Amino acid sequence: MRGPVIETQRLILRPPQAEDFAGFCALAADPEAARFIGGVQPPESVWRALCTVTGAWAIRGFSMFSVIEKESGNWIGRLGPWQPEGWPGTEVGWGFLKSAWGRGYATEGASAAMDYAVDILGWSEIIHCIEAENAPSIKVAERLGSRKLRVSPAPPPFKDVVWDIYGQTAEDWRARRRR
Repeated sequence: MRGPVIETQRLILRPPQAEDFAGFCALAADPEAARFIGGVQPPESVWRALCTVTGAWAIRGFSMFSVIEKESGNWIGRLGPWQPEGWPGTEVGWGFLKSAWGRGYATEGASAAMDYAVDILGWSEIIHCIEAENAPSIKVAERLGSRKLRVSPAPPPFKDVVWDIYGQTAEDWRARRRR
C-alpha cells in the first residue's frame, strides 16, 4: 500500500501492510486494550477491520496509520485520520498495545497525525471520539489541546455507545504548534 510515511522522534507512521495483521490481532484480542475500540474480536473480524482501514486509503485518500516503534521495529498500534461514512466528524483516533501504554506514544503520534490532517488533508476541525470511562484517552486529548465539544451517539454498528467528542479547530491546533 502506498501512502505517506511520517517519522517522529520515536515512531514511524505508515499505511498498514499485510505484515501488520498479527499486531492488529494482538490489539483486538486484549480485553483491556480493545475495550474502547470495538471490543475483543476474533482474527476473522480483525482481517475485515484491517481491510477496511487499508481500503479507506484507496477510497478516501487517508486512514489510520500503523505505528512502528523505531527502536524495536515492532508494530505497537494504529492511529490517525479516520472518517467512515456516518462518523460525527473528522477524527484523529488511536489504539495501542498495552506494552506501549504510558510512554507518550499516543500524544507523539497523534500530534504528527493532526499536523498531517490540518496541513495535508486541509481539515478545519479535528475530533476524538472517546467514551466517558476512557480516562487515559481523555488525558491524551487534553494534552493535545482538545476540549470536550459535545456528546454524540456512535453510528452503527456501535449499538448503545455514546461518545464524548473532544476536539479543536485547525486554527487552534496551528496556534498551539506555534507556542
